[in-house]
Amino acid sequence: MADHIKIRPATGTWVVRAGGAVLGESKNALELIEGDYPAVIYFPKDDLAMAFLEPTDTSSTCPFKGDASYYSIVAKSGPIANAAWSYETPNPEVAAIEGHIAFYTNKVTVEQV
Repeated sequence: MADHIKIRPATGTWVVRAGGAVLGESKNALELIEGDYPAVIYFPKDDLAMAFLEPTDTSSTCPFKGDASYYSIVAKSGPIANAAWSYETPNPEVAAIEGHIAFYTNKVTVEQV
């Protein structure tokens, strides 16, 4: 793993909310810390209401993590575009985040409960 990336279990229970709905709650979330960036919580897909997440055509590449795919959230108030991302086939050094989704905290609420 790149020296500046650390992945560890996120302690406690984490929840993600958007548009007035709970999209997921997990005791199995991961915390990814990359350099000086704020920690990012990755939720296992099994702990999310995937029916509210719609894949988009947006993608990006990180030299350390790999190719990211994006999701919009289907909310009552309307879609929240590209609010989440996942590394479907992450680089081997960060393989722990495979099967997980992270959310932009300026578009949804991610908090420890």
